[in-house]
Amino acid sequence: VQLQASGGGLVQAGGTLRLSCAASGRTVSNMHMAWFRQAPGKEREFVASISGTTTSTYYAASVRGRFTISRDNVENAVYLQMNSLKPEDTAVYYCAAPEVGSYVNTSPRAYDYWGQGTQVTVSS
Repeated sequence: VQLQASGGGLVQAGGTLRLSCAASGRTVSNMHMAWFRQAPGKEREFVASISGTTTSTYYAASVRGRFTISRDNVENAVYLQMNSLKPEDTAVYYCAAPEVGSYVNTSPRAYDYWGQGTQVTVSS
């Protein structure tokens, strides 16, 4: 499975960005998918995930209500719509997928496939 994240950039606080994660080697319709982020000097943290078998989603408390994860089975991609961005959202964002396990697993160690990361910078 190969994952490629894109869509990052520089945005002002309160702005929006949409990240994309294109998958190859397996269809996203039967994979749990997630987004993580890592800020400088901090550990990688869970952001959001979506079930590979249902439309169920799961969010970190810090982004719930502002971010939306979605899946397009035709495009074989997963997206992260980010609204009302804050400076503390600044990080490198990664998409990831586990070989097995639950979509509500928030530990990076549970994920086997990772995209290369895309930088999101929110200015105040």
